[in-house]
Amino acid sequence: MGIEQTLLPSPEAWLSRRRPDDPVFFFCPVRLAQVTERFRRGFPGLVTYAVKANPAPEMLDGLVAAGIRAFDVASPAEMALVRAHCPDAVLHYHNPVRSEAEIDAGLAHGCVSWSVDRMRELEKLSRLPRGTEIAVRLKLPVTGAAYDFGAKFGAEPRLAQELLARVAEMGFVPSLTFHPGTQCWTPEPWARYIQTAAEIARAAGVTLHRLNVGGGFPSDRGEGHPDLDAIFRTIAETTRAAFDVPPRLVCEPGRGLCAEAFMLALRVKAVEDAAVFLNDGIYGGMAEWRDLGPMGRLRVVTPEGLPRGGASRGRIVFGPTCDSLDRLPDPVALPEGICEDDFIVFEGMGAYSRALVTGFNGYGARRIIRMTTAC
Repeated sequence: MGIEQTLLPSPEAWLSRRRPDDPVFFFCPVRLAQVTERFRRGFPGLVTYAVKANPAPEMLDGLVAAGIRAFDVASPAEMALVRAHCPDAVLHYHNPVRSEAEIDAGLAHGCVSWSVDRMRELEKLSRLPRGTEIAVRLKLPVTGAAYDFGAKFGAEPRLAQELLARVAEMGFVPSLTFHPGTQCWTPEPWARYIQTAAEIARAAGVTLHRLNVGGGFPSDRGEGHPDLDAIFRTIAETTRAAFDVPPRLVCEPGRGLCAEAFMLALRVKAVEDAAVFLNDGIYGGMAEWRDLGPMGRLRVVTPEGLPRGGASRGRIVFGPTCDSLDRLPDPVALPEGICEDDFIVFEGMGAYSRALVTGFNGYGARRIIRMTTAC
């Protein structure tokens, strides 16, 4: 994927001048810096970035420029990528299931924190240097997320207690970690997890080095601006109240940091009474719509870059491939007068969109335009 800079003030101005036939990402480093500053100023601990959410070079460079120096990596490829953009980065290897070759890679790249959620995986880490941090990953049946990460990873409280005690017995630095799920709009999932983490540490007779409260921080998909300050405040207050000796806190946002940094502009290929065909779909930058539902933050503009106003109604939206599954799961509210060659600009598209783009049928959003002004 190539990246091109523009001095034009908005995506609409660029689209009206260039009128691309391919889908286009717009990257706004000013927005990225603003969101990063909000996390670094508001979260009561270390802010790391979950690379899986968007591993684009411009994203990593933007985060490093904004002061992020710690990264949650899930694979040797992500380790190497981060080292290429930030040689002195602190790496947390929190994918809790690893092959022996992946453990070798984690050691070679100097990962300082590792996670586990089952005994066999902990025994595989026995060759790590003593004094290495190992965080036991906890899971709970907590509601409030768009989807739950506990279906794949995490130890239930009894096993988490056993793992934590074993980590300490083996001479490692014991910590706990959890992930409340994606798009958590209220602080309650964090509060419940933190309280349970304190109970587990107390029962295991272990003083935690750190508590990693994971990701799950929401982005605005049309529901309004999330109250991150309320989440940060709840995390700090609950930790102080739950622990006799409060551990240091870590978070690892992915979506919460990167979503606002990208917009996606798609061209309308065809319009029917009930449907609209676009030049990208679920095999490209729209992949997450299958799991998270429709995005309300969009605007339709004419080829001249002017707003396409008027009343709206729901239409089926198809992507460009020959696969009939290439459609958004729910109708999207679009102006009645939408026309072929109009553009749809989607806001808040920095999370997972670039990471999940395929080349199926020869389609997929690959071009990135870097906005040099606030957008």
